[in-house]
Amino acid sequence: MGGLRELAGSFVVPGPCGVAVRDRLKHLTPRDESVLRAVGEHQGRLASRDLRARCADGLEHSKDTWASRKRDLTPLSSSRIAGAITKATHDQWALARRCQAAHMKTLEAGIGTLRHRLSLPIGEPGTKRAAGGYRSKGEWFHKSRRLAALEARHAAVVADRQAGRVRVVRGGKRLLNTRHHLAQARLTEAQWRERWETERWFIAADGESGKRFGNETIRVTPDGEVSIKLPAPLAHLANARHGRYVLAVRIGFAHRGQEWADRITANRAVAYRIHLDTDRRRWYLTASWQRPVVQTIPLEAARARGMIGVDTNADHFAAYHLDRHGNPVGDPHRFPYDLSGTADHRDAQIRHALTRLINWAKQAGVAAIAIEDLDFTAEKTREKHGRKKQFRQLISGIPTGKLKARLVSMAAEQGLSIVAVDPAYTSMWGAQHWQKPLATPHRRMSRHDAAGIAIGRRALGHPVRRRTAPPPHDRSDRAGHRTAQAGPDTRGREGTRPPATDHAPRDVPPNGTRKRQPSASNTVRDAPRTQQWVQDSLMRTG
Repeated sequence: MGGLRELAGSFVVPGPCGVAVRDRLKHLTPRDESVLRAVGEHQGRLASRDLRARCADGLEHSKDTWASRKRDLTPLSSSRIAGAITKATHDQWALARRCQAAHMKTLEAGIGTLRHRLSLPIGEPGTKRAAGGYRSKGEWFHKSRRLAALEARHAAVVADRQAGRVRVVRGGKRLLNTRHHLAQARLTEAQWRERWETERWFIAADGESGKRFGNETIRVTPDGEVSIKLPAPLAHLANARHGRYVLAVRIGFAHRGQEWADRITANRAVAYRIHLDTDRRRWYLTASWQRPVVQTIPLEAARARGMIGVDTNADHFAAYHLDRHGNPVGDPHRFPYDLSGTADHRDAQIRHALTRLINWAKQAGVAAIAIEDLDFTAEKTREKHGRKKQFRQLISGIPTGKLKARLVSMAAEQGLSIVAVDPAYTSMWGAQHWQKPLATPHRRMSRHDAAGIAIGRRALGHPVRRRTAPPPHDRSDRAGHRTAQAGPDTRGREGTRPPATDHAPRDVPPNGTRKRQPSASNTVRDAPRTQQWVQDSLMRTG
């Protein structure tokens, strides 16, 4: 079939490279809170000053300018705190630079779509792969103005990128804009101000291997004692030796506590961050560390015990178990979730659905889960989908990035691998080849269930279609096998179907005609009599 794009190959997703655990700092004294606030405000001002200097350097940044910024911060804090601030600044600038490049690509995609549609005659019908012309002259005019606006934005972004300018807001742009909509956010000015200042604090320290308990700035002992190295201007607040302040609390990480204890006992690097949740009025300590790079298993090893194919939708995961030959096993499984409400609620819903999916995969005995490598960056613009605002909101609400990261980390803890496949045509071909044949009076197959089969078969290296047409007979009157699932070394792949009983029917006349018609089967596996098993034509997958 002409016009089909080339499919990307499936691959095993690398596992997580870091771990983060969190515990609450309970029963802090008023003095503890005042010291933490003073440290956060002081180091937050230093971080803001360093970020402004880094943005002023632009593309002229070098190791010398980095070292100069660190030397300027050291007398106002300490050498380690200055290093943590400059590293965080560098990471924040690099992230803003990557977001700038992504925004520029989005603008380019929108400009290309608008130019294409404006070049077509008014009322020109579109196709499945390309939109047609606009419906009226008024719409054409408004879209031409939209094109001019996008071109102006694109020119400004290109100029900023060439000059090395980035747009960064310490504390977050969304929270900054909330200041103008306090009534809608149900916040008072004092509440917003407290949240804004808290988000701009900086109470964090990078770990150091070989140092005592893996961190010299924020130190946590095996028995849970937390102490902080105070910056030089706040050294008078210390209540311990060497300018340190010891909090009057003890912590103990319930999750991965033994792994954390093993690291600090061996003086391996552990990074810490202290922050305040203004809504709950609670202080938290987050510990994080890097893991050694784990070698992913080969793709053939991931396919050895079959696969779970998962189709991601706006409100549920549609999953199907396939054996190593690509044959569906059992019934489809659906794992619903609700993406409405707050961000915490959405995150909890995704985590709960993934937990049930992974538990079912462990029970099925597979070694990997196949999922689409989704990327809606260029798919949710109004230039591409026009008036389909509800559809754009639908695909914008699917948290693809967070879903990928969480699935990979949660599956790695259970010894499962994740295989990413090209999402092209999975829903269309799955419904075409698998939805109707697998439907029975006791099994309802949806388009999403069939897409899960297509995803699993693509991850296993099989074509999406059920079987290939038999090859023609050659002069030796020989034909190959019919199924695409069975490999060359599979026994009995070309054998005939065994008889329904262990004896030949006695009432069949020699001419082969039966005296009575066979009765309909009552088993639940048979399809309804109104359905026919239609063999579809072969479709290219490459």
